[in-house]
Amino acid sequence: MIKREKYLTKIREFYDIDLIKVITGIRRCGKSILLKQIIEELKEKGIDNNQIIYINFEDVEYAFIKDYLDLNKYVKEKIKNSSKHYLFFDEIQMVNDWEKAINSFKATLNVSIFVTGSNSKLLSGELATLLSGRYVAFNLAPFSFEEVIQYKNITDKQEIEIAFNDYLLWGGMPQRFDLPSEEATKIYLMDVFDAIVLKDIVRRHNIKNVNIFKRIMEYLVTNPSQTFSPTNMIKEFTKEQIPISAKTIYDCLEYALEALLMNKISTYDVRGKRILTRKDKYYLTDLGLGQILNINKKTQFGAYLENIVYNELIYRGYDVSIGNNNGKEIDFVATKYNQKEYYQVTYTLANEETEKREFSAFDDIKDNYPKYVISTDKLDYSQNGIIHKNIIDWLLKEES
Repeated sequence: MIKREKYLTKIREFYDIDLIKVITGIRRCGKSILLKQIIEELKEKGIDNNQIIYINFEDVEYAFIKDYLDLNKYVKEKIKNSSKHYLFFDEIQMVNDWEKAINSFKATLNVSIFVTGSNSKLLSGELATLLSGRYVAFNLAPFSFEEVIQYKNITDKQEIEIAFNDYLLWGGMPQRFDLPSEEATKIYLMDVFDAIVLKDIVRRHNIKNVNIFKRIMEYLVTNPSQTFSPTNMIKEFTKEQIPISAKTIYDCLEYALEALLMNKISTYDVRGKRILTRKDKYYLTDLGLGQILNINKKTQFGAYLENIVYNELIYRGYDVSIGNNNGKEIDFVATKYNQKEYYQVTYTLANEETEKREFSAFDDIKDNYPKYVISTDKLDYSQNGIIHKNIIDWLLKEES
């Protein structure tokens, strides 16, 4: 497994600082591996193995730890002296009222605490109240394309293109790159999807009609990068004689966001400099989890490409919104350190109509922030100060 240096660089400076390190991410995106990489770095610094306590709550060995009292007892029995200990709790949300134990450890022990979870609301409950200002949060994603190339140790240009086409369809879940075939990948990703739906959503929210819920989820994950419309969804389901309400749809969306299956971004009025309500888009955390359900449907390569660009911008640390420029949609407005970048994404600029549409989206934007059009084209279509980038080149070379 490659070192996930982009994340380790951010976390490393907190190894010995008295803040709880909270790492969230979708199931199977590599949180356990990241914790083990942190542990190895601590050992390289001279930390004794007896000072490290690691618990993966998906391991049946720890099934006896059901609540905060069990966790508190187990950890305090493990700590034999006053030296600094490093506590690693993987998938902590499986322990009832875990926040109480974490709060107690922080208040009474000489420890550095790391926790992971597969839930975006890990920090929205009691922990946020008890430990406000006393933790740092990091979000871990599946492999970026750059990490895929590193992991597979690819240098040949043609092989990089083949790897990108695979990534476009099947995403970046780390473990899938060790599988021998596309069929094995499909089985693995379906198992991951089922685990997210059943363990992280259905059981957690006590959903009764699982079949309708799974149909709604299927619709959501096979239509990424679209402006969300509950009305259109209701019409589609009515055709199949499946009665659903807008509330049911919004509930399902919220559950998908909570399980980190998807991300939501809002529309930013470029001229008015304000967020527009009810113009949200949803992007998959990993495209492979949409592709496995995309049976007998035409693959939406343009939408997938847009999804990849969104995920990459988040990976690079940008805050991202959709742009609205006097009625013209700009795919992404990306902001970091008070600097801004604008992005249009299309699968190809092969015809004049598409070229004109994509570049004209930036008309009337008077600021001097960089403006990009991203596509699969190898020819350079840059014009009028707007930079055209081939998607692979852009993914493998972060702009300064």
